[in-house]
Amino acid sequence: MSTRTRRTRMFVAATLAAAALTLTACSNGKGVRDEGASAGSASTSAPTASTTPSSKASGGTSTGTGRSNPAGWTSEGSTGGAAGSSGTTGSKGSSGSRGSKNSEPTSTRCSTTSTRMTATEVSRPLNHLLLTVTNTGSKNCNLIGYPAVRFGEAQSVPPAFEDSKPQAVVTLAPGESGYASVLLSAADGSGSHGYTAKSLAVYFNDGASAAHPSLPAKGVYVDDSIRVSYWQSTMADALAW
Repeated sequence: MSTRTRRTRMFVAATLAAAALTLTACSNGKGVRDEGASAGSASTSAPTASTTPSSKASGGTSTGTGRSNPAGWTSEGSTGGAAGSSGTTGSKGSSGSRGSKNSEPTSTRCSTTSTRMTATEVSRPLNHLLLTVTNTGSKNCNLIGYPAVRFGEAQSVPPAFEDSKPQAVVTLAPGESGYASVLLSAADGSGSHGYTAKSLAVYFNDGASAAHPSLPAKGVYVDDSIRVSYWQSTMADALAW
C-alpha cells in the first residue's frame, strides 16, 4: 500500500470518528445552547413573576368599595372611624328631649292645696288686717287678682282698691310669701252696719276652695267701709292701702 493511500484512509477514519462524537453529544440532550434564546426566555418570564405578588396584594387590601385601603388600615380601624363619625351622642344631645320637659308650665295658680294662709291684725295702719300666703308646694304659683274675703255670715265679698293693682302677677317660688291687706272699718267711725266677725273665709281667684285663717279670739270689727288690696309681693305694698 502506498503512502498516499494510507494517509487517505487515516483521514477518512478521523472524519468518521468526529462525526460519531457529534451524534453522541446530541443524543445526550446537551447540544449547544442558544444563549440568545435563553436570555429571551428569561426576560419574558420576569414580568409574570412580578405580577403575581402585585395581584395578591391588591386582592388582600380590598375594602369592598372598589378602592384599596391605604397602607396600615384594617377593617377594624375603618369600622372605628365610621363609629367615631356617626355622632350619635351629638344627635341625642340635639334632640332636645330635656328641653321638651322644660317647656312645661313652671307655675300654676296658687290654691289652698299648695299654700298656707294667716290673718294678722296690725296696729298701723288702723283697722287693718294683713293676709299672708306662703307657697308650701314644690312649684311656683301665681297670686292672681285679689282675695275674696267673707267675714262671719256676710252674704257678699268686699270690693278691691283698684289703684293697688300691681303691674305684674305676683309669683311665689316654693317657700316665698305674698300679701294683701283688708281695711276692716272706717278709722273715723263713718262706716255703718258694723258687726264683730269671728270667722273668715278667703277665696283665691279660682273660687274653687277657701282658706280659713284664724282671727283673734275677740274677733274683728267690720263695717260697710271694708275694702281689700290686690295681692302684693311685699308687706309694705300691701299695708299701703
